[in-house]
Amino acid sequence: MQTIRRGLLAFVALILLASTCNAQQTPPVARLTLRSAIDQAIRNSREVTLAKLEATLADKTAAVDRSYFGPNLYSGSGFAYSSGFPLAPGGGVPAIFELSYLQHIFNPLEKGTQRADEARARAQKGNIDNVRDAVTMRTATIYLELTKVRHSLEVLHQEHENTKEQSELIRDRIAAGYELPIEQTRADLKGARVDQFITDDEARQDALENDLRDLLGLLPDQPLELAVEDLPPSAERPVTELVAQAIASSSDIRQAESEQQAKMDILKGTRSSRWPTVDLVGSYSVLSNTNHYTEFFNKFERNNVNFGIQVTVPVYASLASATIAKARADVSVAEVEAKAKRSEVERKVRGQAYLVHRWEQARTVARLDLDLAQQNLKVLQAQFEQGRVARSELEQAHLDESDKFRAFFDADFQRQVAELALLQLTGQIGSVLR
Repeated sequence: MQTIRRGLLAFVALILLASTCNAQQTPPVARLTLRSAIDQAIRNSREVTLAKLEATLADKTAAVDRSYFGPNLYSGSGFAYSSGFPLAPGGGVPAIFELSYLQHIFNPLEKGTQRADEARARAQKGNIDNVRDAVTMRTATIYLELTKVRHSLEVLHQEHENTKEQSELIRDRIAAGYELPIEQTRADLKGARVDQFITDDEARQDALENDLRDLLGLLPDQPLELAVEDLPPSAERPVTELVAQAIASSSDIRQAESEQQAKMDILKGTRSSRWPTVDLVGSYSVLSNTNHYTEFFNKFERNNVNFGIQVTVPVYASLASATIAKARADVSVAEVEAKAKRSEVERKVRGQAYLVHRWEQARTVARLDLDLAQQNLKVLQAQFEQGRVARSELEQAHLDESDKFRAFFDADFQRQVAELALLQLTGQIGSVLR
């Protein structure tokens, strides 16, 4: 019996140990490329889902407007006491059961509202692509910056080792009387600055990794393995061509123009509201003689059917003039907003094209500066091996090379961000990165 109890306890302990190991198991490494990260971010995006729901809501709103011009049947039942002539509240007669039919045949105001909501629904569908582009832009920016920060950290850790070696070398030279104590302070300052850069980049790396995990719907603290990528090369084009493409593909301009068209449809319907409206109407009612119909009518009929056309002629409507004036003002505002949106897009494209060119030049300068630092390091390395250069000069050259590397990483990243923004403005970011 004691042996069985020990065996059960050992079995339970093994189960608990296995479950603890599984709970503490590290999540699998997420291996990502730029395109796969963007695709996963779009699938996981709450903003894209919300944009689709808003487009569906706009479609349903337009469908509600269209339903007024379709068949509409209403039924009801009730009982009412009447004293005197049998009338129900509202002007009808008391009925046990009633079925009514209503369909708009000609109603300019309702038709204008319907067309306006249909224009807004089309614009809302176009907004889905705009949201996808925004998610693509954000994901690509975070991805590229994270790869840049990781490269920078690799260089900084190497620079940390170099500053440490240089500090020890200067300490020995001071002890030997070849350097002044102030050189030790300079070396310590360089090391402290490198440590500060490492701390800042590690904090930035942690924030970017958390942002990327949130965009992609990954587990917290799940390791990320990113493929180092650059943006696909794009042919240089004139600014006028970029502006024309941006205006043609801008969802903001399409939304502004759709809103302008919607206001014009409402104005057209409002102006036509002075015309008669035509409705197809009908009713079927079952009456009860408890309301003393025979006292007021020669004959009582239990089942009654009415069907025909109802024409409503506006004789005098003081609200029409004020509504037309308001609709005309709305159209004027929409026209100005559409023109302003076109000017804004053109201004942004021209400014962004300049930034792309500027950062391309900055990247070229940083690349040449890095090449010069690397060539200088090779020369000093050869001279050091020949005994013609002190080790401190060689270590300083290593530090200079690290600084040029980080400057090149920064310039290259800024160039990538500028190109992404230009692709987003011209509507090409989806075709290039997805």
